[in-house]
Amino acid sequence: MQELNYIRCEDYYIPDIRLPEGSRPIGRFGRMHRDYLKEHNPILFDTLCLDSTLWTYLADLNEQAQNRLEVIIEQINAVEGVTEELKAADQMA
Repeated sequence: MQELNYIRCEDYYIPDIRLPEGSRPIGRFGRMHRDYLKEHNPILFDTLCLDSTLWTYLADLNEQAQNRLEVIIEQINAVEGVTEELKAADQMA
């Protein structure tokens, strides 16, 4: 268990709680989900913060959403018949 330190602010002692910095980016989808949790599910948001798992949770969610987006784009390209030649011709125009 981690040792808990306190900071004195005038007459009060406040716990010095610091979240570990995540090395993985949370990205666009992670930030959107963080905002959603703050507004619509604050209990889960607080629980994840206190457990120090919020950053990992949001980074995992961002990776899943990004992978799903790539799959959807590939599927749309296959259905619409978009090829590299078409992309190159569009850039030249």
